[in-house]
Amino acid sequence: MKHITSLFLVLTAACVAEPEIPNGKAAFAQDCASCHGADAKGAGPVAQSLGVLAPDLTHLSAQNGGVFPREQVMAIIDGLNRDPHFSTAMPEFGAGDLGEAVIVETAPGVGTPTPVGLIALADYLESIQSP
Repeated sequence: MKHITSLFLVLTAACVAEPEIPNGKAAFAQDCASCHGADAKGAGPVAQSLGVLAPDLTHLSAQNGGVFPREQVMAIIDGLNRDPHFSTAMPEFGAGDLGEAVIVETAPGVGTPTPVGLIALADYLESIQSP
């Protein structure tokens, strides 16, 4: 929730109306569960027909030294950061409508325009991480 809180502080400081934050769990169910499964463990019904295994999204923190790799996850979902070994089956959701862009402080004094839908989805994924 640190990122959402800082998001609202930035918006309040700029005297901009706060955007409606989408429900990340609902967005996951709508756009991601068909491949990653309702439990985000990679066993979605569509992934089986693609011939590739969708990654288990509940162990991203564990695979990253206990820290949720928020920026990397958002870049992958958006389509900005694709590893050469990354499956082309993953859609680039940034090409669609991820909602209004807001400025998020990514480093002291550095603001990055980020769609609110992408923030909500990352928050949801962070909330379901297994130890």
